[in-house]
Amino acid sequence: MKRILIVEDDNDILELLKIVFRGSAYDVVFSSIAPENDEIKILRPDLILLDVRLKGAAKSGADICKELKASPDTRMFPVILLSGEYNLAQIASESNADMYLAKPYDMLSLFLKIEENLA
Repeated sequence: MKRILIVEDDNDILELLKIVFRGSAYDVVFSSIAPENDEIKILRPDLILLDVRLKGAAKSGADICKELKASPDTRMFPVILLSGEYNLAQIASESNADMYLAKPYDMLSLFLKIEENLA
């Protein structure tokens, strides 16, 4: 079973995602706070959905992504950045994200991006 780590600080979106992924074919780990790279390394997700803006966090999702992609131990984890930022394509490129999805997104688009990455 493929493991997906979802990091989203908006509780409403996080709750919606919990409902959407309930009963899915994925082992999903939800987090409303920015995990440390060591935690991600231990978790070994097959895919990371990472919000760019994380309230109260020392690092943005883009910073976390950049660090993950710079480390030989974590660079293989695919990362999809999620954000409503107008320059999301640039942010994703600069942080070496594998993909990005602009907010607001629909669940079909999200699942298509997930399938594309896990294929």
